[in-house]
Amino acid sequence: MTYVVTENCIKCKHTDCVEVCPVDCFYEGENFLAINPDECIDCGVCEPECPAEAIKPDTEPGLDKWLKINTEYATIWPNITVKKEPLPEAKDMDGEAGKFEKYFSEKPGSGD
Repeated sequence: MTYVVTENCIKCKHTDCVEVCPVDCFYEGENFLAINPDECIDCGVCEPECPAEAIKPDTEPGLDKWLKINTEYATIWPNITVKKEPLPEAKDMDGEAGKFEKYFSEKPGSGD
């Protein structure tokens, strides 16, 4: 098992999760975070820290797409280990459906 970041992170990008991660397995895109499943130790401390409830265990049904996305982008985006401000539109974007198709960016973030 591993944890994955899911659609509700897109255009919110809260980073409360990254500062509690004991193995620094988060990677930063322009408007989304990804967890490297090969580095995640399945401790679960990140899940309750996410205000958008966008972090889920990959054992939940229907998360195969998100496991693939996290795996792919965690290998090309920069590592992030410190908390940053969420995106300005985070409150408005929380819970919006279809965010991946509308807004997902493959561009990397700045990392630490």
